[in-house]
Amino acid sequence: MSDAIVQTALLRRLGARLELRMLALALIVFVGLSLASPFFLKSNNLLNLLDQSVVTGIVSVGMTFVILTGGIDLSVGSVLGFTAVLMGLTMPQYGIPAGIAVAVLSGAGIGLFSGFLVARFGLASFVVTLGVMAIGRSLAYICSGQNSISDIPPQINDLVYTPILGVPSNVATLLVLYVLAFLYLSFTKGGRTIYAIGSNPEAARTAGLGVLAYSILPYVVSGALSAVAGVLLSAQILSIDPLAGTALELDAIAAVVIGGASLAGGRGSIIGTLIGVLIMVMIRNGLNLLGVSPFWQGSAIGGIIIAAVLVERLVSTRVRA
Repeated sequence: MSDAIVQTALLRRLGARLELRMLALALIVFVGLSLASPFFLKSNNLLNLLDQSVVTGIVSVGMTFVILTGGIDLSVGSVLGFTAVLMGLTMPQYGIPAGIAVAVLSGAGIGLFSGFLVARFGLASFVVTLGVMAIGRSLAYICSGQNSISDIPPQINDLVYTPILGVPSNVATLLVLYVLAFLYLSFTKGGRTIYAIGSNPEAARTAGLGVLAYSILPYVVSGALSAVAGVLLSAQILSIDPLAGTALELDAIAAVVIGGASLAGGRGSIIGTLIGVLIMVMIRNGLNLLGVSPFWQGSAIGGIIIAAVLVERLVSTRVRA
C-alpha cells in the first residue's frame, strides 16, 4: 500500500512539472505527423525543422524574459527587420563584424528605450511596444529605400552553415542561447528577480530587489536577440527585406504561451519555450507536407494554440487540486 502511495505521489509530482506536460504534447504532435505524412521523418525534413526553428526560437528567448515579468513585446518583428537593414547598410563599407555589432547594439538600444518607458513611467508594455513596432517598420522602409538589400558579403553565410560538432552553426547558436537563458533564469539572482517581478512587483520592491533594472533588462534582451535572429536570417538568404519579421511577434508569443508561460507573469520556463517553438514549427511543417492551403493554416494553428492553452489550464488546475 505504501508503495502505491509513493508511486501516486511521484506521478503527481511529475505531472506537476510544466516541461514534462509540454514534452508529452510535443511527442503527441510528432507521432501524429509521422503517421499522417510519410515524408515527415525523412532526414532532410528533420534538418529543415531545426533550421526553421532558429529565428522564431531565438526571438522566443527574449519574449520569455519579457512575459515572465508580466509584459509583452510586440516590436520584435520590426526590430528584426530594422536592425537587419542597418546591418546591410553598414557591412559594405565597414565589414561583417561591424555590421553585426551595429545590428545587435541597435536592437538592445531599442529594447532599452521600450523597457525604460514601461518600467520607469508605468506605461503599458502593449502600447509602448506597439508604437515601437510601427516606428521600427517605418524606419526599415525609409533606411532601405523601400527595397531589399542584396549587397551582402557571401562570407556571412558561414554564420549559418559552418558545422559545429556536426550541427549547423545557426542551430548551435540557438542551443547555446537556450542553455545560457536557462542557467540565468534558474541559478542567478537576476533570474529569480525576474520571476519575482512577474509574480508580485510590489513584494519584490519591498524585498529590496532591483525592480527597475530587472524590469528593463528583459526588453534589452528581447531587442538584442531579435537583432541576432535578423543577422542569421539575412545570412541564410543573403538578402535583407524591410518586411522581414512581419508577424514574428505572434509566433514568438504563441510559442512561449504554448510552452506553458502565463501572460500574467511569474510562471514559465525556457525549456517550455523551446518545446513550444518545436511544436509550432512541427505544426507548420506538417500542414505544408499534408498540402493544407496556406489560407487555412492560420486557422488551424490558431485553433491548436487555443486548445493547447485550454488543456494546459485544465490540467494545471487538476494537478494543483
